[in-house]
Amino acid sequence: MSTLSNDSDLAAIQKLNDEELYAFFVKEAATSREIWILTDQYGSVMLNTDDEDCVPVWPNKALAEAWATGEWDACKAEAITLAKWHSHWTPGLEDDEFAVVICPFEDREGLVVYPTELDKALTKKTKKLKV
Repeated sequence: MSTLSNDSDLAAIQKLNDEELYAFFVKEAATSREIWILTDQYGSVMLNTDDEDCVPVWPNKALAEAWATGEWDACKAEAITLAKWHSHWTPGLEDDEFAVVICPFEDREGLVVYPTELDKALTKKTKKLKV
């Protein structure tokens, strides 16, 4: 389900619990070797949760664009290769003390994880898939 062919695909993904959504994200990102973010004229979109400042991420363009509504409708989905994520984004987010929020949706905050935790999960899944 790396692309959303219709609204029922999005609805099915939105019904996943946090653990299932995280597993879906890791598998899709490891398979495609890309992570998607939203950007605006200032760079990557940031979210603030109760406890963390976060960069929201999605496993594909369609999911990222599905979130880019309302105040975010001017944002553009941008792919980051896993190689660039591992080499630049993880250390940068760690240095700046930012977390990552997995697949936020309009009515759901998403799962907050630390960059090194996500990096390890992606590396493990990529090796398992031998992509």
